[in-house]
Amino acid sequence: MNIYKSPFADVAITEQSITERVFAGLQNRMDEVVLTDGPTGRTLNAAEFMDQVKRLAGGLTAAGYGHGHTVALMAPNIPEYCVIFHAVALAGGTITTLNPTYTANEVNHQLSDSQAEILITIPDFMDVASDGAGDTPVIAIGSPEFTALFGEPLSGQVPVDLDKHTVVLPYSSGTTGLPKGVMLSHRNLVVNTDQIIEAADFKPGEVAAGFLPFFHIYGMTVLMNVHLAGGGAVVTMPRFDLPMFLKICQDFKSQRMWIVPPVALALAKHPLVDDYDLSHVHQVFSGAAPLGAELSDAVGKRLDCNSLQGYGMTELAPVSHVSPGRAPRSGASGLAVPNTACRIVDIESGTDLPAGKEGELWIKGPQVMQGYLNNPKATAETITEDGWLRTGDIAKIDADGYMFIVDRLKELIKFKGFQVAPAELEATLVAMEGITDAAVIGLPDPEAGELPIAFVVTGDPAPDEAAIRAHLDTQLAHYKQVHQVHFVDEIPKSASGKILRRLLRDQVAKD
Repeated sequence: MNIYKSPFADVAITEQSITERVFAGLQNRMDEVVLTDGPTGRTLNAAEFMDQVKRLAGGLTAAGYGHGHTVALMAPNIPEYCVIFHAVALAGGTITTLNPTYTANEVNHQLSDSQAEILITIPDFMDVASDGAGDTPVIAIGSPEFTALFGEPLSGQVPVDLDKHTVVLPYSSGTTGLPKGVMLSHRNLVVNTDQIIEAADFKPGEVAAGFLPFFHIYGMTVLMNVHLAGGGAVVTMPRFDLPMFLKICQDFKSQRMWIVPPVALALAKHPLVDDYDLSHVHQVFSGAAPLGAELSDAVGKRLDCNSLQGYGMTELAPVSHVSPGRAPRSGASGLAVPNTACRIVDIESGTDLPAGKEGELWIKGPQVMQGYLNNPKATAETITEDGWLRTGDIAKIDADGYMFIVDRLKELIKFKGFQVAPAELEATLVAMEGITDAAVIGLPDPEAGELPIAFVVTGDPAPDEAAIRAHLDTQLAHYKQVHQVHFVDEIPKSASGKILRRLLRDQVAKD
């Protein structure tokens, strides 16, 4: 096997639950504000947070929602989210986190599949939550029923098997198929929290603008758990709003921005950025999707800071790779985090590939999930018998161990036998002046198999099709050129890859 091991020192595997790990990071700063609600300014210091977690854990236990029970949580990023999450964990329960934009049908599916016994939400979501919950009780944060759940405080963690007990159950499509419950243990979360603190060189006192949703594993681990456990603080945002995000970063003197590629695009190109003092920002860290080297470099240049990437997925709790600030590499998704190994495997033969070759990325480490809930077939297809997780992503690793994502295995365009990566084309398009967003799909073609076609959103000045083609011709090989360019008002961001391709193909038919 051609295995790439982490260059970072291993982190200790502690015998702590995730809430015990977070509490350990709070004990010596009880008077410090650790959670601030961005829109209202209300705060919780470490002592208040720990007290509320313990009292809610005690109340949930007394009400029959403690050890061995599943609590569903559907809310935006607010301080109460963190309290509820860790109260359920401390009580020995399981939290399943729901996307607040779900429809009633989607709520019903996750509640049924996870066998959640109660759903906690906010008043604004009560109608949808109640419609989807059926006979499952629904309680709104801030209501008398919610307040009544706070009881006698638990003195400590209800005993659980740190390796086998599922503490959180987020839902992910994985490499294929419909959303599945990803079973993550206390061990998964604690280890990944410590892996990130070490690899990202997280420092006590860091305050982040927290728009990355806590229901998603990126926000859950990197914002909520890393900041609380690592000596930092979070200013919560219920949704992304560029002026609020910039103001929080300015007012709280944020040293690091945790973002996603669409926000990188705004930081690189939006004029509003110049209205704020972001001189304290020394690092912008993007995850959740590949970020093109050109756009990443543009962000770093504009903010005069390091612009880095990481890699992960829900099934990895979520981080497996981090670009180190001390040794950044343009376009790289980073180096394997502590206690983690990876390899590149040929898609057709299953053999290991050497440095520089493209294949499927496989990962092994203590952050790898337990499996998919009620789906042993999908689990077996994703995790090998000897513990390697097949990511479904196409990547390459250079001679120094830096990993670069090329694309997703399932989204590759096959053009006359050549593999064309939509992500690479999209990054090249967005790097062009006058293009603010782009999507590339494969259009079925009887001769070529699939033709790469592009959908672009333009700004001012807006390039025409000839200019776009000329730009691509200077940047990419002949087989990666687009065969059509369609100008659209927006690229749907909430759609999955499969749905997005269908929507864009429908647009081609209309044109």
